Amino acid sequence: MTNQLKKILLGDQGIVLIFIVAFTIVALLVPNFLTERNMLGLLQSVVTVGIVACTMMFCLAARDFDLSVGSTAAFTGMVAVMASNTTGSILVGIGAALLCGAFVGFVNGFVIAKFRINALITTLATMQIVRGLALISSDGRAIGINDPGFYQLALSKLFGIPTPVWILAGLFVIFGFVLNRTVFGKNILAIGGNPEASRLAGVNVDKTRIWIFALQGVVCAVAGILLASRITSGQPNAAVGLELSVISACVLGGVSLAGGRATMAGVIVGVMIMGIAENVMNLMNIPAFYQYIVRGLILLLAVMLDNLRSSAFIRR
Repeated sequence: MTNQLKKILLGDQGIVLIFIVAFTIVALLVPNFLTERNMLGLLQSVVTVGIVACTMMFCLAARDFDLSVGSTAAFTGMVAVMASNTTGSILVGIGAALLCGAFVGFVNGFVIAKFRINALITTLATMQIVRGLALISSDGRAIGINDPGFYQLALSKLFGIPTPVWILAGLFVIFGFVLNRTVFGKNILAIGGNPEASRLAGVNVDKTRIWIFALQGVVCAVAGILLASRITSGQPNAAVGLELSVISACVLGGVSLAGGRATMAGVIVGVMIMGIAENVMNLMNIPAFYQYIVRGLILLLAVMLDNLRSSAFIRR
């Protein structure tokens, strides 16, 4: 393999080429893949992972992790349903869920930034705590939705495309703009590249980290609300393993585990690759037990690619 080809495959355009090749092969070999029904189903299936990946990208780019995203999504979905049922107002339910998500994210960021506790350990702890809160608040049972209007958050369509897909597209645009066109986004990449140098350059590293995790919590709440609407109930055991799927998608999309490197276009492609893999396994009726193996292999592949990209970046 020539050096030029290696640069292409390991660069930002490499993941796009891999996606195009994979999509073409799947379209040719898997029956019913290109049908309108399956394409809409594919887009809906990546909504939860895609939404959370928007801000997980920020965490990873700043050399942090958030393993609590699945628990936060489940908990905030429960809060949205319970608050909506209690008050009779869907807006109150949504507002309560967003506030709870922001609070969980703020706590994560504050502990990591101010107490200098490793993000992996901090979010592993809050993953357990928040999941426990979801189970306690519901007594371990699903909570049904009283107001049928809550279902429309996930079931409604605009121009024939489900509303959650439009929300996902909007978040991709917003956070892509934040990353590339704002001081906040530039500071995130600078912190990931060298936190101490960023601090000496005048960047408030602690404040930026707290904001990153607070945004992560809010975005998890959005994902949790839409997930609760789609599965028609608040489920305390929902979104188990979401964090691994999101991290896999981000790393596949070129976000560096070492920090300092991320692109929204890459994350979108990474999310779609994860979605296509799940979709193909379902179309081919691959048993759920085997799907765990495939997900694990994808995560391993993502980390291997990240190592290769990092090595190539260092050699430049």
